[in-house]
Amino acid sequence: MSKVIKEPFALINASWARFRFHPHTRAYHSEYRGSSTMSEDRVYPLDSPPSSETSGRFDQPPPLPAKPTPPPGTYIIQVPKEQVFRHPPPENARHSNSPRRRRRRRCVRLRVALCLLAALLAALALAAGVLYLVFRPESPSYAVSAVAIKGLNLTSASTVSPEFDVTIRAENRNDKMGIYYRRGSSATVSHSGVDIGNGELPVLFQPSRNVTDFRVELKGSGIMLGSAVRSSLIRQQRQGQARFKVNVRAPVKIKIGAVKTWVITVKVHCDVTVNALNEKPKLLSKDCNSSVKLFW
Repeated sequence: MSKVIKEPFALINASWARFRFHPHTRAYHSEYRGSSTMSEDRVYPLDSPPSSETSGRFDQPPPLPAKPTPPPGTYIIQVPKEQVFRHPPPENARHSNSPRRRRRRRCVRLRVALCLLAALLAALALAAGVLYLVFRPESPSYAVSAVAIKGLNLTSASTVSPEFDVTIRAENRNDKMGIYYRRGSSATVSHSGVDIGNGELPVLFQPSRNVTDFRVELKGSGIMLGSAVRSSLIRQQRQGQARFKVNVRAPVKIKIGAVKTWVITVKVHCDVTVNALNEKPKLLSKDCNSSVKLFW
């Protein structure tokens, strides 16, 4: 009988121990610790301890919501302006600015410039050839037609101031070409390599198929003649064959129809021989030759 009675009390004590030390019933036990012994003998059912699956579920953070999948369609991508208008883009700037690429660009530009220059020269040469075949231009001829000498006194040892009035005849034999004689011309007269007078041609227009006489005043002021030059002039005057050189340099423009060319330089060299050093000498010889320089 006593064994039967002890077994229920043993079961009660075991249940009470589990209830007392269980974490969910510790607060409840402490709240009623001062109650009567009658209440201490009461037996309360134990809550089932949380399973490992449940406790693990509460310890883990809640899962993040899944990102919504964008619907299919057309998308607009906005790019900053500094990247749109910049060429090349920053990531390719290093490759674009490399020395080899710069040298290559310079070579390409040089080739293009040379090709353009060659094409321009070819076009000019073709145009000049066509003009030559159409108009058949001829260089004008020049000659000294008259000379008058004043103030060349060789008996005095002082300086001289001679004046030469030289008439130069220019003949334009072209049918469709006129000649503009522009400012900036020069003319000199010399003896034995010493200039003793200088001047310039008048500014005028010479039409086609025309002969024009240029009267050129060549003056010298306070010229000191060396003994060799003075002796040569005196000797030639006695012989009746005083020789002089007349040089002319004139910038001109050629008119072909309604078109004018660029400035062309005409040079004239004449060897003149007179019988006396006075105002009305006689021309014994007048050998002239001319040349044309197409570029100034």
